[in-house]
Amino acid sequence: MGYDKIVTSTAWSPGPGCHGGCGVKLYVQDDKVVHVEGDEQHPFSNGRACPRLLAMTQYMYHPDRITYPLKRVGERGEGNFERITWDEALDIIEEKLSGIKEEYGPESVLFCQGTGRDIGGPISFLAYSYGSPNWVQLGLGGHSCYTPRLGAMMATHGDYAVMDAAQFSEQRYDDPEYQVPKVIIIWGQNPMPGCPDGFFGHWVVDCMKRGSKLIVIDPRWTWFSSRAEQFLQIRPGTDGALALGFINVIIDEELYDKEFVENWTEGFEELRQRAAEYPPERVAEITWIPKEDIIAAARLYAGAKPAAIHWGVPIDMNPEGSTVAQAISHLWCLTGNLEVPGGNIIARPSHGVTTYPFSTQEMHELYGEDFVKRMNEKRIGAKEYAMVRNFRGWAQPDVTVQQMLSGKPYPIKACWIQTSNILGGQAVDVKLHHEALKKMDFVVVADLFHNPTSMAVADIILPVASFAEKESFRSWWAPLQVISPAVKVGECRSDWEINLELAKRFNPELKRRYETVKDLINDRMKIAGTTYEQLQKDGGWVMPARNSSTRPYRRHEKGLLRPDGKPGFRTPSGKVEFSSRSYGEWGLDPLPYFSEPPASEVRTPEQFEKYPLIMVTGRRSSVYFHSEHRMIPWLRECDPDPVVEIHPSVANPLGVENGEWVYIENDQGRIRRKAVVTPIVHPKVISVPHGWWLPEQSGKEPNLFGIWDINCNVLTPTGTQSKSGYGGGAYKTTLVKIVKIRERQERNG
Repeated sequence: MGYDKIVTSTAWSPGPGCHGGCGVKLYVQDDKVVHVEGDEQHPFSNGRACPRLLAMTQYMYHPDRITYPLKRVGERGEGNFERITWDEALDIIEEKLSGIKEEYGPESVLFCQGTGRDIGGPISFLAYSYGSPNWVQLGLGGHSCYTPRLGAMMATHGDYAVMDAAQFSEQRYDDPEYQVPKVIIIWGQNPMPGCPDGFFGHWVVDCMKRGSKLIVIDPRWTWFSSRAEQFLQIRPGTDGALALGFINVIIDEELYDKEFVENWTEGFEELRQRAAEYPPERVAEITWIPKEDIIAAARLYAGAKPAAIHWGVPIDMNPEGSTVAQAISHLWCLTGNLEVPGGNIIARPSHGVTTYPFSTQEMHELYGEDFVKRMNEKRIGAKEYAMVRNFRGWAQPDVTVQQMLSGKPYPIKACWIQTSNILGGQAVDVKLHHEALKKMDFVVVADLFHNPTSMAVADIILPVASFAEKESFRSWWAPLQVISPAVKVGECRSDWEINLELAKRFNPELKRRYETVKDLINDRMKIAGTTYEQLQKDGGWVMPARNSSTRPYRRHEKGLLRPDGKPGFRTPSGKVEFSSRSYGEWGLDPLPYFSEPPASEVRTPEQFEKYPLIMVTGRRSSVYFHSEHRMIPWLRECDPDPVVEIHPSVANPLGVENGEWVYIENDQGRIRRKAVVTPIVHPKVISVPHGWWLPEQSGKEPNLFGIWDINCNVLTPTGTQSKSGYGGGAYKTTLVKIVKIRERQERNG
């Protein structure tokens, strides 16, 4: 078949939904994308493509896709909207938000995002241009997604680190500098079904093919677990104890890298004393993992050079998640596996190009220290949590929802919601967030499809372009790359187009600086010495240069990490800090420790007697990303039902059979799920995939696409955030019970 053109680009949501980075080829016929494949020339993904990417044609041209601006008519929740023009929509938004700003101040508007698509840049740009400090992942308990890990790594060694799978070299595994990890710990993640945090899951498989052995830590068996040298089936929420148990063994048996520890770290003796409180015997009691397995896994990891750790969101969702991440990051530092080939390597935005501010340091560089100081004066959660005040630009979500309800210390009057199905996706205690959103005077939703949130509260809906329809850029670690449009669908506009237009209305100075989105992108790319157009001509991507601050290895030895050019790390001491000076300044324990989950057999035995199962949510599906894609036929066919995985030892006494619908209950309410009876989950654990809503049902109130019946976060509490404000969302530690539906109906008569 002949095509009018083939456009090579970079996948980043909208579309696949994920954190993106993969190279794609978009085949166009008669101004429509008719076929999608992976780009075999792209060094990140090497031609591979996930099911969500392959289903892009169904996604882009779905009959329910929103392709023009909408205005609510009638009451909220009735589901009635009328078509309006872009000028009308933007004029209404400008008038409403300007009025709120004048009467209540810009801080009274929340700018709410979800995860995935390249939204951090556009939404923070709009929020700060409007003057609001309250950019927030509303509903995400404890901000428990990546931020706790980022903060812990920044406090430990001054930068973020990722497993090295040769992703910083166009030669990849053939690069003579590279070494394959001899051992990889996969901690709280099943990498293949997702694309986590700038990391392609199949890279782990690539390393396995080249000899890497696995240690897998998970309460649930996965494909990786079945191929691991050591599988540690952990009690959810006890990862901090396990990490400290590993540290105990490594220090006690002198398996640490003495040269690295002596030359490049401080606080080792303090860490030794803290780890002594966590001998394997105690850790075994806490975690459910046999003592012998803990010791064997610690020895296997510490004895391998190089070795790497790849981790997931469950780390953030631990009680005191920023402390748990600190303990795990200490492992690659203790063993000398930091910034070496095949270890955990420091990752910085490619070429120094900032897509959006990951840290307060980047905010200072983009906007200046005075600006950040002014934002902190009104930013929600900044007064309560020093780490929120001093790391990243987020408002704290748990404090935010309470302020929406109370109006104190100042009222919240409006929400801009972009890339976030709050009620159907990330929000803990969905009823509470539903109540809070209903109180808003004005709500804008920018998205591609109606969802429970848009139907419940939107006043204006703006149609967003998919990645195949937009100009954008990506510098999340490497490579630096551009997103090139292939077609246009309806009246859809990219997040950058929408937000730049509104930002210029609220901050006229921007009209002089940025006539188009390309102007803004080119401004960000100046530091790399290239432009959007030039990068397109050069093939769409470029890797950072060797011996630069954004490419490994051993940059700490070369003076490439610190602003002053001296050897060492970008920490207050210039060294890896096992006892964190930053944590100490923020009023936190400078050393890692274990905290029992807020509801557990240990902390709340009476509650555990009533609800004896731990509900873990968030298990990834290859065909969905969070709450997206349930309406896409190819994808829904692969994973058709909202399920719950139950161990046979739990299901059999209840008379629950495979495929039967059951209730999951606790004091917050109950939901229904279809039972999958399987030995892959621990007998004390049930696994409940998140993000479920039913596009085929009515979206009007009170149904809202069935969320009250099937959304697991109806059962998940709020207010469990860590002492730092980051981490602790109870998505993996909520206590519940299973009830056979027939028996419940009989009891209620």
